[in-house]
Amino acid sequence: MSTEKSHEKRKAILLLEDGLKFEGIAIGKIGIAGGEICFNTGMTGYQEIYTDPSYYGQIVVNTTSHIGNYGVEDDEQESDSPKIRGLVVNTFSEDFSRKTGDGSLQEYLEKSNIVGISELDTRLLVRHIRDQGAMNAIICSEDIDISDLKKSLDEVPNMDGLELASFVSTKEPYFMGDENAPYKVAVLDIGVKKSILKNLAERGCYLKVFNAKTSFEEMESWEPDGYFLSNGPGDPSAMDYAIETTKKIMETDKPLFGICLGHQVISLACGIPTFKMHNGHRGLNHPVKNLISGRSEVTSQNHGFAVKREEVENSDVVELTHINLNDNTVAGIRVKGKKTFSVQHHPEASPGPHDSRYLFDEFIKLFKS
Repeated sequence: MSTEKSHEKRKAILLLEDGLKFEGIAIGKIGIAGGEICFNTGMTGYQEIYTDPSYYGQIVVNTTSHIGNYGVEDDEQESDSPKIRGLVVNTFSEDFSRKTGDGSLQEYLEKSNIVGISELDTRLLVRHIRDQGAMNAIICSEDIDISDLKKSLDEVPNMDGLELASFVSTKEPYFMGDENAPYKVAVLDIGVKKSILKNLAERGCYLKVFNAKTSFEEMESWEPDGYFLSNGPGDPSAMDYAIETTKKIMETDKPLFGICLGHQVISLACGIPTFKMHNGHRGLNHPVKNLISGRSEVTSQNHGFAVKREEVENSDVVELTHINLNDNTVAGIRVKGKKTFSVQHHPEASPGPHDSRYLFDEFIKLFKS
């Protein structure tokens, strides 16, 4: 299948905070977009990546050389719309070959107001980000003087210390799953992916998804059997509201499971600090070792902050359960004497391998214990 008309080729510029500039061809909406630039090494699943709320405020570089060739499908959304600020790819395809596709990626990006750039050396760009670390960048496909573009880039906020979860959280509570399911789980939505909710619902959980700044008292009034803290964007240390709520949840000793940002919030609630990583983990093939079972897993990851390992190892409150085998960072913890555990990686893995989906089953076991 193909689009009705070819998108008019227009020049675009990618300017990084340290002055590195790339020229390419505009994709998506014609305009300007700034944010922290990061790269994802996944070979597939670009629509799931773009709609993952954890990418809110970021420009994503796809390291896979061909993007757009299988179009988009409505059921591959991880949220209601793309959450990325901008997109950088090597070769972009306006035509798509999948018979079940609902449209082209170009049409999708235009409708979603996502600015992008293609036909640049993404290998050079990714190596630069990998070596120099995370930084802000801006994409421009409008006719703007470079000096004015630099001024716009200077106005892009730094991700360090930035609270973003409340911007992507649901405005009103909603339900998911069978209301007659055996377990009621209150979900604190700090950027949740739909695939996570589906995995919980499939395992007998009736979910009520709450806004990020909902009080513990309001969630507890629903009388849930357990709690879940989702993934999400931004700096976890700027989320005092969620940290305080998590402390109160743990006092109930009800089962509590956290993923990604939720993992970091649980750590902070236990007095374990987080830090901003050099360039983060974003991809589908990160090796993680489960220190309890001794087994290793191939995991899907997307995070730019992490929990300080030395603080975990010196803590009397938590214990280390998983480590990332690439750099030995913390990939999972559990709270001593509590039914609370969390992981940095994404066990729902949409996209990605399903090695870690047993963690949802571990959560269910806590209701039965």
